[in-house]
Amino acid sequence: MKKISELNQKNLDLLSQYLPIVSRVHGKNHPEFFDVKGVYEKIINKISNHNFNLDEEFKRLRVVTNNYLVPRDVCESYEAVYNMLKKLDQELYEG
Repeated sequence: MKKISELNQKNLDLLSQYLPIVSRVHGKNHPEFFDVKGVYEKIINKISNHNFNLDEEFKRLRVVTNNYLVPRDVCESYEAVYNMLKKLDQELYEG
């Protein structure tokens, strides 16, 4: 697994801004988003402690998000969150 690139650090910063808003707006109709937010918080905690072993967290995100499948009834910010998480997942594990 690789470390976080500069591009994905920008995505992490955006995710930190988007996640609280999206969970507040969509959490009632999409309670799984609270799980996404919780897993993301674990990822940030690990990264801040220089622990880049994020296997379990991304496995959980893939399950909770149905492999980052965006629900039809959500806003562009919700979609952006899933897309950024997917991109981060791909860079860390496939790239």
